[in-house]
Amino acid sequence: MRPAFISVFSDEMNQYLDDKAAAGFQKSAFCRQLKAFDRFCAETGDGSKTFTAIQAAKWLERKPAEATTTHYGRINSAKLFLQYLRLKGYDVVVVRDVRFHPTEFQPYIYSDDEVLRYFEAVDSYSSSKNRKDAIQYPILFRILHSCGTRITETLYIRKKDVDLEAGVIRLDETKNGQERYIVLGSDLQHLMRQFADKCFYLLADDDYIFTNARGKRLDGNTVYEKHRMFLKKAGIPYRGNGEGPRVHDWRHHMAVKAFKQLSDEGMDLYVALPILSAYLGHKTIYATEHYVRLTMQIYPSIERKFAPMVDHIFGGTHESD
Repeated sequence: MRPAFISVFSDEMNQYLDDKAAAGFQKSAFCRQLKAFDRFCAETGDGSKTFTAIQAAKWLERKPAEATTTHYGRINSAKLFLQYLRLKGYDVVVVRDVRFHPTEFQPYIYSDDEVLRYFEAVDSYSSSKNRKDAIQYPILFRILHSCGTRITETLYIRKKDVDLEAGVIRLDETKNGQERYIVLGSDLQHLMRQFADKCFYLLADDDYIFTNARGKRLDGNTVYEKHRMFLKKAGIPYRGNGEGPRVHDWRHHMAVKAFKQLSDEGMDLYVALPILSAYLGHKTIYATEHYVRLTMQIYPSIERKFAPMVDHIFGGTHESD
């Protein structure tokens, strides 16, 4: 749902979202960051439709414990809106660029045995509070594992987005605001049909397929709690302090395995990169660099094969996932 903007730029923000939607973007991708900027403008503005150099400098400051990716997204989303205002003739200072600085964090890549133990824990789970959990968590986590989707866009899958015959799911509410499709393997397609047979008849086309006991959409915190429980049951140590294994690490795991598979099949890097990048929902291939380099760290044979080409393609350019 679109937030109720409170700053002097409220009308302009609503028009900005309408313009983005008309251009083919999903408005939800801009709402959260725009809401934070709206609140900042309301708290620091003087009541006029201006954005000063003092406000820009304060907005640019990185908050305590703010992740580099969060800081990057917050600053650059505001910059786009300020550029929009500038083009319309408003007296605003456009904040400078903030480049994404990748962290040294290493995601968790599961061993084959750990994957088996994890899904044994998922498949054996049941809940007296929500009987649907026994059938929806095996599907949910297999989508994360096999398709590399982000948890948020997975939880926003609606009944109308699932094509059971083709084995395709449309992701409509995504990080970059542009829809994409994921293809289910034959085993996952079979499980999805079984899942649909048991619960889709209860859902309207616009209803989310993953729900809590009240019929509302599952939230990320609930899934995270279940993930911790499955890790413990599978005997996979949880390191904590942001070191995982996180739910999001399934996306890293899928990307690494997919790139290795493409390499093993003899696919040229220049062909494999755009395929993997598009499937992961990246805006450019530069956001896929981390996964490629991570794969090379794990598999030295791939590093020997692709390292010179990777350095040539990416150089020093980085983007966030």
